[in-house]
Amino acid sequence: MFAAPRGKRVFVSGKYSVMDRSSTATAVQASAERRPAPAQRGRVLAGLVVAMGLAAMDATIVATAVPSIVRDLGGFSLFAWIFSIYVLAQAVTIPVYGKLADLHGRKPVLLAGTLIFLAGSALSGLAWSMPALIAFRALQGIGAGAIQPVAMTVVGDLYTVEERGRIQGWLSSVWGISAVVGPALGGFFSEYASWRWIFYINIPIGAAALVMIARSLRENVAHRPHRIDYGGAALLAVGVGSFIFGLLQGGVQWPWLSTPSAGVFAVAAAALGAFVWQERRAAEPMLPPWVMARRVLVGANLSNVALGVLTIGLTTFLPTYAQGVLGVGAVVAGFILAAMTISWPLASTLSARLYLRIGFRDNALVGAVIALASTAIFVALPRDAPVWAPALGSLVMGAGLGLIATPLIVGIQSVVDWERRGVVTGASMFARLVGQALGAAVFGGVANAALAGWFHQAPARIARQLPASVNAASAVLGGGSHRIGSAAAAYVREGLYLAAHEVFVGLAVVAIGGIVALLLTPRHFARLRFDDEGNARPAGHMEMVNGAAAPAGVRAADA
Repeated sequence: MFAAPRGKRVFVSGKYSVMDRSSTATAVQASAERRPAPAQRGRVLAGLVVAMGLAAMDATIVATAVPSIVRDLGGFSLFAWIFSIYVLAQAVTIPVYGKLADLHGRKPVLLAGTLIFLAGSALSGLAWSMPALIAFRALQGIGAGAIQPVAMTVVGDLYTVEERGRIQGWLSSVWGISAVVGPALGGFFSEYASWRWIFYINIPIGAAALVMIARSLRENVAHRPHRIDYGGAALLAVGVGSFIFGLLQGGVQWPWLSTPSAGVFAVAAAALGAFVWQERRAAEPMLPPWVMARRVLVGANLSNVALGVLTIGLTTFLPTYAQGVLGVGAVVAGFILAAMTISWPLASTLSARLYLRIGFRDNALVGAVIALASTAIFVALPRDAPVWAPALGSLVMGAGLGLIATPLIVGIQSVVDWERRGVVTGASMFARLVGQALGAAVFGGVANAALAGWFHQAPARIARQLPASVNAASAVLGGGSHRIGSAAAAYVREGLYLAAHEVFVGLAVVAIGGIVALLLTPRHFARLRFDDEGNARPAGHMEMVNGAAAPAGVRAADA
């Protein structure tokens, strides 16, 4: 055993502490026991890569199968819930899984979440109706809520802030590679086999993840009592769920200005108001008030909401546009979407170097401007656009999102100490997933309302061939136009184009909103300090460390 110099910072149980000579030997021994050797750390990362690849695959593999699903199960007006219920279930369970990981360790929570996810996948493959599929997707989301946040927590435990940017690029590559394979597999199964296999394929991948994590991840967990904010989680689920339900059904099942619409939004407002009250009085709130009060965190989280909306908006509606308007097959539609998932990890890797030079905020701002340029490409698409045009827009969008995501997550992790890093990371992922849920709901509502209005004004000779609801759109998706007359099919395609155009305009508005949120975010990310009661207060003298501001004398590894 060796002694460290007085005041040397050593790694103990996932954080850095200042130790004197009398406790150095114990600290170094604890470091050797708790911090994995390089080879072991690599095996742990490999297991996390497989687990996160599982979640990434399921997030994208469904997109190109939507036309086949709605042709088989019906319910076009509900298909956005296939996405929104999944990300909503993830969002409301992320804080709970974070608390459970502190109580019982990362490994059991990650394994349990993966098992729940696999159960939801198996049941989704057996779904007999759209409501049943939505319910089983909710179960999938409950399990998936453990995968990404707990995996990111483990990465934060194992790697310093200098390494984290590089690892983030690798993890983005995992999402990119999985997302490239996902849409292609989704299109292949829906076109040549059955869409049900897009869920069954999760089972062998999940089994591989379970084996790798169980064998590779070793923990020494110091158990301590926690009071999990179940009340806050329930109120948030009711509030956000009611809000999204109102957005989906408004303008389709009932008028926006109607008693049902007012009732749903009243429930949402009451639940969200009660959630704010609950968080102020909870001993260990799911979202501490300081997370929603500090300018740097609020700006970053609002930008993450915009990031989530842009991601889900394109992922949900671009394949439908490609198949329903351009008339391409499911496989080609999958590769159009896959262009975004190729440029995303490449831009994310570049971002790991870029924020060292220009800072976290400005790095993300460059990405937001590129994302806005991508939306301009989509808005300008004509009805008979060549296939390469939406693929180009998808490629540019991926580059913009990659430049936004990495500096935001690394930046907010750098402004707090180890004890609060999980909270801000969870809040960031929560904001992104809420953005995805809101995006699916809002754009689903926009598309449904546009189609409903278009079908309502159909000429009499065409209206007789159309069902009374927007489910008529499923008649031309994936080459099913033979089910209705050619004139009616052309009319439906025109309606799909108008609906997609409105969605693309909405994406441009969201991109502008993301730029505004970043401009309101401090240019330099200042290290947050806390008083004895855990309340955030302004930091003292700052110096730049890896694009973020940290108190003088604090090393990058500690930020």
